[in-house]
Amino acid sequence: MTDIAAIPAPQSVEELGIRKSSLEDLALKILYLEGELSVKELAAKMRLSYKAAEELFQALRKGQLCEVKGMVGGIHRIIASAQGRTRASELLAQNQYAGPAPVSFKEYVSRVRVQSVKNFPVRQPLVERAFEHLVLSSQTLKQLGTAAVSGTSIMLYGPTGTGKTSIAEAIPRIYHDRVWIPYAVQVDAHIINVFDPIIHEPDDKAVTGECDGRWVLCHRPRVIVGGELTIEMLDLQFHPVSKFYAAPVQMKANNGALILDDFGRQRIRPEELLNRWTVPLDRRIDFLSLVGGRKVEVPFDLFVVFATNLDPATLADEAFLRRIHNKIKIDNIDGEQFHLVFERLCGRLDLKYDRKVVDSLIDILTTEWKQPLRPCYPYDLINQVLWAAQYEGKRPQLDRETLAQACHSYLLAP
Repeated sequence: MTDIAAIPAPQSVEELGIRKSSLEDLALKILYLEGELSVKELAAKMRLSYKAAEELFQALRKGQLCEVKGMVGGIHRIIASAQGRTRASELLAQNQYAGPAPVSFKEYVSRVRVQSVKNFPVRQPLVERAFEHLVLSSQTLKQLGTAAVSGTSIMLYGPTGTGKTSIAEAIPRIYHDRVWIPYAVQVDAHIINVFDPIIHEPDDKAVTGECDGRWVLCHRPRVIVGGELTIEMLDLQFHPVSKFYAAPVQMKANNGALILDDFGRQRIRPEELLNRWTVPLDRRIDFLSLVGGRKVEVPFDLFVVFATNLDPATLADEAFLRRIHNKIKIDNIDGEQFHLVFERLCGRLDLKYDRKVVDSLIDILTTEWKQPLRPCYPYDLINQVLWAAQYEGKRPQLDRETLAQACHSYLLAP
């Protein structure tokens, strides 16, 4: 991967694209909470260049909101003045955000458009590499690659245990480039926190040159939500105490992938979710609500993956299903594919693979237990063998007897 072009660090407050008064307020809150800082330390806290931080310091000093405590290495050390502490308390009562300086909403929208997931050049070798750890037919790989090229949405459906979740989680592996994620975005006087260390994976080593520290270079986001998803998670989340916003899951996933696992089993009704996203999926824009009712138009630039073992026809009407441009049925596998899954798993776990033993397992599953060959069975049944061997203090052995016992422990009686 080649080096990623740096976003140049603004050298003045004017270049930041944010109202100077907002940045002065943020600097004062940070100074008040920290107690004493050098101007260089203030710059680091705000993720600004030293020149921009020096400009803010001079403005606070002129307004008698800070005092100089001394000089270290030619750099001022400062604290909030009595007047500054009073002002900072008032500001914190309005908004407790005291993190990196935000980027303007206009700049955020522009950056998301430039980094669009639809702009990534998806090619066959990348798709094959992303799914090389799974056993998939060439037809399924082609469908997945075609869907990734669209950069829109996909529905993976089919029986339980066929690997839909594993496939969904592997889709972001197609993208090997990096994107810039802001720590926060400012809309008028409102702050929206975007960067989430749980979701966003930084890759600063890919950067050359001096960068705008308000942005973090990350792998394209991969956000996974399951049964915990609620309608509230799809809008700006206002914290009544801190009085700033957290971005919703789809905004955190911008320029990446959002995976809705076990779709249809969320706390939100499927039709409610689908109605909420009719416009975003169709027009690639979303409308988020600020306190007071104002709507903000935000890019909806993500590859949405729906994974479900329910009948899609029972989850959505035809009009919405049309907006999910790619639909792939992930079905049970045949005997040869079952062997290949089993053999690969044995290789990873340092277990002996015996084709005759696997043939006997296939016979047990299909004849005695009346089960189809699900891709999940090799993994789940081998785990049963490993657990039993650990309990008995023995070396794990894959044979007809241990696998038959694993079936008895794992499967429901036919």
